Amino acid sequence: MNEQKYSEIITWLQTKGQTLYGHHFKIIENDRRIIFKLIAYFMKDEVTCFKYNLNLNKGILLTGPVGCGKTSLMNLMKYLAPAEDKFFVKPTRDISFEFIQDGYEVIHRYSKGKLYQSEPKTICFDDLGTENNLKYYGNECNVMAEILLSRYDLFTTKKLQTHITTNLSAPEIENHYGNRIRSRLREMFNLIAYDRTTPDKR
Repeated sequence: MNEQKYSEIITWLQTKGQTLYGHHFKIIENDRRIIFKLIAYFMKDEVTCFKYNLNLNKGILLTGPVGCGKTSLMNLMKYLAPAEDKFFVKPTRDISFEFIQDGYEVIHRYSKGKLYQSEPKTICFDDLGTENNLKYYGNECNVMAEILLSRYDLFTTKKLQTHITTNLSAPEIENHYGNRIRSRLREMFNLIAYDRTTPDKR
């Protein structure tokens, strides 16, 4: 796809964003590099992905400071993804609350899928790191670490993709989830990072 086509898609995304989030929604010039990469990935533009070193078999790990627009962008990318790559965005905090209520079933729900459900689905875990380690009947569990390890197994055996947004840097992820998770994330994801100085747009 040429640059003109990308500009048209960005204009469409801005219009769609204003419909979803209100007229204050804007795609600013500084974000175009990030958005170019996301468009290339979700529209499977192999030439541009190669240029940006994006692997279409891996998921997206979108990192950046609070309020830079990661969640909004991933919600918009759902409209660009082809039918077979559709995903849904799930806040990790919500998964924490579900764990308090339903216990270990939740880990199964977001990794293997329910027993009577169809195939496991592509999910974007939103705001990784905002959930807490939780206790279920006295047993402490890092719920997202367990889910990510299960999804890593599905990535290696079934090519199942996962996407993540997070405010955490790579060292912070390691601190929070351990080296085992960080090394798996390297295998599972293309890292797309906002500059740490990106202002809060909220």
